[in-house]
Amino acid sequence: MNDDLAVMLFAGALGAIIGSFLNVCILRLPANQSVVSPPSRCPKCGSGVKWYDNIPVLSWLVLRGKCRNCQNPISVQYPLVELTTGLIWAWMASRYGFELDALRAALFLTILLGIAMTDAREYIIPDEFSLGGLTLGILLSLIHGWHGAIPALIGAAVGFTLMWLIAEGGKRAFKKEAMGGGDLKMMAMVGAFVGWQGVFLTIFMGAVVGTVAFLPIVVLHFLKNAGSKAKASTSGETETSASSEELPLVPFGVFLAIAAAIVFLWGDVLIGWYTNYVFNA
Repeated sequence: MNDDLAVMLFAGALGAIIGSFLNVCILRLPANQSVVSPPSRCPKCGSGVKWYDNIPVLSWLVLRGKCRNCQNPISVQYPLVELTTGLIWAWMASRYGFELDALRAALFLTILLGIAMTDAREYIIPDEFSLGGLTLGILLSLIHGWHGAIPALIGAAVGFTLMWLIAEGGKRAFKKEAMGGGDLKMMAMVGAFVGWQGVFLTIFMGAVVGTVAFLPIVVLHFLKNAGSKAKASTSGETETSASSEELPLVPFGVFLAIAAAIVFLWGDVLIGWYTNYVFNA
C-alpha cells in the first residue's frame, strides 16, 4: 500500500467517525441539547447504543437499519452522513495530501454539510456551526500567516455585511423578515474560508440553485391554492385562512451551503473563466 492511499484511507475512516458525531450535532443542536450527554441512544426506545453498534456505516448495515433492542428502523440519515463525511475527508486528503490545507478543507465542507442538514430539517442554522466555523476559518487561515488571515477577515466582514444589506432590503420590500440571522452568520463563516470574491459568487450561485430547486415548489403551491379556491367557490364554502396564500419557508442555508462548497473547490476556476469571458468578449 502506497503512502497516498494510506493517508486517504486514514482520512476517510476519521471522517466517518466525525460524521457520526455530526449526526448527533444535526439532531441535538437545533433542540438546544448537549452533544455529549446523554450518550448515543435509540430515538424510539431510548436504549443506549453499545460501542460495537456505533461503528460508522458498518453497524447500520450489520443491524439492517434497525435498533438491536426494539427492532424499530433507524433512519438512513445516519449512515449517509457518516459515509458522505468520510468521502469528504478522503477526497480532501487526496486533493491536498497530508497537509493542514486538507484539514481546513475537510472541516469547512463538514460544517457546510451540517448546516445544510439542520436547515433542511429544522429551518435553523446553529451558532455552533456558523460562529464556531467562523472561528475555525480565521484560525486556520493563519496556516499561511497574515497573508491568509487578512483575506479571511475581510471575507468574513464582507459576507456578513452583504447578507445584512440583502436581508434589510428584503425586509423593506416585503414588509417582513426576509432572511434569518443564521444566514448572516453563516456567510461570515463562509467568507472566512472563501474570501470576499468567493462571498459574491456564493450568494449569486446560492440564489440560482435556490431558484431552480424551489421554483417547482412555488408553482405547485399556487396551483394547489388555485384548485382549493375553485373547489370552495363551486361548493359555496368560504376560505378558511389567509395563511394558505403564504409561500413555504425556504431553507436558504441549504442552497448557500451547496454554492459555498462549489466556490471553495472550484471558485478560482469559475472567477478566472468569468473574468476571461468579460475582458475577451
